[in-house]
Amino acid sequence: MSHVLEVRNVAKRFGGVTAVDDVSFCVDEGEILGIIGPNGSGKSTLFNCVLGQLRPTSGEVLVDGRSVTGMRPCDLNRLGVSRTFQLLQVFPQLSVRDNLILAAQEHQGTMLSRLFGRPDAGLTADAEQMISFFGMSHLAGEMAGGLSYGQQKLLDAAMAFMAGPRLVLLDEPAGGVNLTMLGHLKERLKTLNSERKATFVVIEHNMEFVMSLCTRVLVLAEGKILAEGKPAEVRSNPKVIEAYLGH
Repeated sequence: MSHVLEVRNVAKRFGGVTAVDDVSFCVDEGEILGIIGPNGSGKSTLFNCVLGQLRPTSGEVLVDGRSVTGMRPCDLNRLGVSRTFQLLQVFPQLSVRDNLILAAQEHQGTMLSRLFGRPDAGLTADAEQMISFFGMSHLAGEMAGGLSYGQQKLLDAAMAFMAGPRLVLLDEPAGGVNLTMLGHLKERLKTLNSERKATFVVIEHNMEFVMSLCTRVLVLAEGKILAEGKPAEVRSNPKVIEAYLGH
């Protein structure tokens, strides 16, 4: 059986600087992989190489055994690869409900059916279900721009999962979120994983969030994999303590 995501010997160079250096890893169905590392370790560059924002200098990215190296983000999205952003990508002038409908519409039918079908593409019920799942029913009609930062983070996550994606990549979901909201987000992500077998990769600076959420953790340092294993193994690894926790 092929892996949901496979990264083979990916490198990315900018002139004489190597930001990602021969990185390989796999993600299996139902797994939550965390990617951590100090600032400048290559996490975001690696993410962008996987997601098509950057084309790797060398190496290959595969989804379900199919090479998607350099594929445009919109085409990856149609293959079931979704993401959240470090900088929020919600639509501030639309309601919470409409943000979710818009996030899923790209996966619904043909261009003709979207032009001449129902304005909501039949997605209102699905949007309401996702809103309820994330505990945002009281905010369904509110404009996204009026939400708190933590609430917008929750909405961003809900949008990523709206179309039932095969794989979701979460870019610093804990950044700027208070502890109460963070606990709620982590619990929802765990439920998505256990009940829907959702597969996702998390890049995050918040060590505690990663260690309590992820089933496996990969540590980057200077563009290379420094360590990989279960959270407890990584946490106690002397190389990780020196390179990451010591900063």
